[in-house]
Amino acid sequence: MRTETAVTIRSRSAQWIGAIGMAGLAVVWVSAAQSRPAPAAKAAAITFTRDVAPVLQQKCQVCHQPDSIGPMPLITYENARDFAHEIKDKVSQRLMPPWHIDRAIGIKDFKNDRSLSAEQIATIVGWVDAGTPMGDPKDMPPPAVFPDPTGWQLAKQFGAPDLVVKSVPYTLAAHTQDKWFRPVTETDLTEERWVRAIEIKPTTREARRVVHHVLASLEQAEVGGVTGLAHDAHDVQSTAGLFMEWAVGKTGQIFPADAGKLMLPGSRIRWEIHMFAIGKEVKDSQVELGIYFYPKGTVPPHRTVLRMFDVSRGTQLDIPPGQISMSQNFYVLQASARMENFQPHMHMRGKSMSVEAVYPDGRKEVLSAVNKFQWNWHVNYVYANSVAPLLPKGTVLVFTSWHDNTAANPNNPDPRQWVGWGDRTVDEMAHAWVDVTYIDQKEFDQLVAERKAQAAPKKH
Repeated sequence: MRTETAVTIRSRSAQWIGAIGMAGLAVVWVSAAQSRPAPAAKAAAITFTRDVAPVLQQKCQVCHQPDSIGPMPLITYENARDFAHEIKDKVSQRLMPPWHIDRAIGIKDFKNDRSLSAEQIATIVGWVDAGTPMGDPKDMPPPAVFPDPTGWQLAKQFGAPDLVVKSVPYTLAAHTQDKWFRPVTETDLTEERWVRAIEIKPTTREARRVVHHVLASLEQAEVGGVTGLAHDAHDVQSTAGLFMEWAVGKTGQIFPADAGKLMLPGSRIRWEIHMFAIGKEVKDSQVELGIYFYPKGTVPPHRTVLRMFDVSRGTQLDIPPGQISMSQNFYVLQASARMENFQPHMHMRGKSMSVEAVYPDGRKEVLSAVNKFQWNWHVNYVYANSVAPLLPKGTVLVFTSWHDNTAANPNNPDPRQWVGWGDRTVDEMAHAWVDVTYIDQKEFDQLVAERKAQAAPKKH
């Protein structure tokens, strides 16, 4: 039996879309408070060394440094001055740093929030409008220290990976169609281990230029199946499902302290590596998977499953030329669960996506909405522990996506084309990557009670 099943909405589609879909449409609205940064006070007094440099260090330089994914470094005053107007344009529209969640709707606390505050945006805008004054060099903060952008980003927290698995090398021609490479690599694991964090990265600078995304599936003998994946509890499953998904904008995956993924002896990784040509041959392109284990003997009480919630209904996706199109899909939770994150995935015409919970008692709640989706930044919005949605058995998850196939979309390669589902970036798709942690009913009820106690006003 599947843990979630898509709800068939043939005869009642109008009823669902009227009751739920129209409510979900509100998530594409951008609140005035979000879209307009607060005006900068005394803009002429803002300087780079005292005011702007600390913001760049905190939110920008991790990507905008040599050998990292940013198109230019933003380390020095000269760096920032030369791109000042581009910086102002991107931050004022909240396109950079890449954090495109609607801040006015749904859950607002995330473990990995990289967005700028209204005050930080006002500081940058005010600095540019004032003519980019440098300020006193003595005010310049010490240089920030970041992990090697070509190395393991989670090493600072966990040390070197306990296990590294590399894909088979692939040489990509200078001019060719997109490639989907699907090799299999043995893990050589000889004992059962629980995983607390995972990271994927291309191995070289050139490989990073051609790899669009990576799917790593864990294949191993699963007696009894995996919660949420097995069709029969007594089957021996050949796969434990998707281990991790990676695309530009996603660093790694750290599981909550009470959850993880199980790897068994003899397991192997089945890759799907999407590559695109860059006009230059790239030899022996590889990606590698870094795995960080819990200490031996540690068994977390819960097993997390990475689910792909399809929104576009696969080949049913149908986007007319010159129009904005909506797709919607529904999933029923067959067991109580905690939702760990929300990561929309679409292509060049992707506009926005939301996820809404319809609880068994009839309550409706928009959990999250991305209202400025950027196809070349695949951000994983990881909920803070205190607000990660606790979803009772029977909850309906409603996913809604919008595609913009008009000339107003600057990413649209051709608004005259009728677009359907496809793997290429010029085609379209819509789904959400979500880590789901299934929890038995007794513990789930306890977690809900604890959450309510924490939220209750304290008596004095």
